[in-house]
Amino acid sequence: MTSLDIRADHRQTQTLSPRLQHAVRLLQMSSLDFAAMLRDTLGKNPFLEVEDGEGADGGEGAQPLALAGGVQTPGLMDGAVVDPAADLRQAPDDVEPPAALRDGAGGEGDSDRDLWAADGGAGLRRAEDGELSALDLMAVETSLNDHLHVQLNVLPLSERDLMLARTIVESLDDDGYLRTPLQELLGVAGLDPAPDLQEMQIALKRVQSLDPAGVAARSVAECLLLQLPAIDCPQTRALAHTIISEHLPALAARDVVALARHLGEPPAHVEAVCDRIRRLDPRPGWRVGSSHVPYVVPDVVVKKVRGQWTVQLNPAIVPKVRLNQVYAKLFQRHRTPANAELGAHLQEARWTLRNVEQRFSTILDVAEAIVRRQHNFLDYGAMAMKPLGLKEIAEEVGIHESTVSRVTNNKYMATPVGVLELKYFFSRAMISANGSACSGTAIRGLIKDIIEAENAEAPLSDAEITRQLAQQGLVVARRTVTKYRQMLKIEAVDRRRRVA
Repeated sequence: MTSLDIRADHRQTQTLSPRLQHAVRLLQMSSLDFAAMLRDTLGKNPFLEVEDGEGADGGEGAQPLALAGGVQTPGLMDGAVVDPAADLRQAPDDVEPPAALRDGAGGEGDSDRDLWAADGGAGLRRAEDGELSALDLMAVETSLNDHLHVQLNVLPLSERDLMLARTIVESLDDDGYLRTPLQELLGVAGLDPAPDLQEMQIALKRVQSLDPAGVAARSVAECLLLQLPAIDCPQTRALAHTIISEHLPALAARDVVALARHLGEPPAHVEAVCDRIRRLDPRPGWRVGSSHVPYVVPDVVVKKVRGQWTVQLNPAIVPKVRLNQVYAKLFQRHRTPANAELGAHLQEARWTLRNVEQRFSTILDVAEAIVRRQHNFLDYGAMAMKPLGLKEIAEEVGIHESTVSRVTNNKYMATPVGVLELKYFFSRAMISANGSACSGTAIRGLIKDIIEAENAEAPLSDAEITRQLAQQGLVVARRTVTKYRQMLKIEAVDRRRRVA
């Protein structure tokens, strides 16, 4: 017979507080995402402000952010226990007060006015300097439609022709193509009488004559044909027209031998014409329009100083954020249960400063550990890359492997050989024939060197590259060579072949 009983079990488990979970998410963010998050926090929190040039000299009302290189902060996952209430309980008495408070002159009301004056004076001077901000100097983005409308406005067109051309422009996609059939656009213009198909074709030709060349095309072939007037040589232009119009699949497949046989031209001449066609732009709309290019901003910069590789944070990504001590002192002085929301903002501001410092301190520690392990790569190139795992860096820095994984995610290092993601320096060990360990990065570099040294008329297949690696003592599977070649964005053997 079953019986019901109540028992109390004591178990010890590790949990992350909401604050610590937020810190982990901040550590995993890229520099651009972190900067956007910080700007959003600055707009919501009255106790945070951006430190400018004037405030850094002698500002009495703000406490600047301490960065890595000064006070070191432990890693997020190394067992450090942080009390979220400690910052709120601790009064900001370690910051030197304004002169009026130090001298003890005036009452409480006078001290408040002095605090406001200490914070507001600098802001007033900055507002009256008359200098333009960075936002005032930013270029206005122009979309593809706006770019085409500006050109249409200067053409001597009637109102009806202008409306038809604008209908075509508004129907283009981001690539600059007209995907909608002309028959469906007849009723979109809203003209009376309704336009016929011939009028729409005239309007299409008018838009196709605008800049950029190739815009308003209805297919890739038409887009390339519209750009052929840019080829100066008449013979090359005529042959390119034939290739695009009649042999576009062979052009895409780089089948120069078949093209030369069908065209009756020397293979070398056909190869030169195909190379000229490939320099045309199949997406003309990308030349105008969205300028939101995802630029890579390095988080750390590596330089060689006196024969030693040194790592430093990129000053461009380190935010100049500080706690406004004027507001903090006023809040502490007039704190009541009614303004508990401001207390939460003050606690969030101090946590934000601590998370910023902790983020960059951890990134710098991990980057320094990577450079110490991979300094031969910086001296001699990819062939000198050593096998490296997350566990090795975690043990050296004194943090958890998951923290290293988060730090190296979407973080970049500027080196003399280029801007590389921190994950680029990690690779598993591959044992060679003599028993030594070799990294996958070094093998990719060797594959790249082999392909660059091959004969363009008789390029090497992946199987032949595998045999050459085996001759050098590196036993690598053919599918691994294929994977590494694709990672290097190198085309297959058939597309690398050049005809003499």
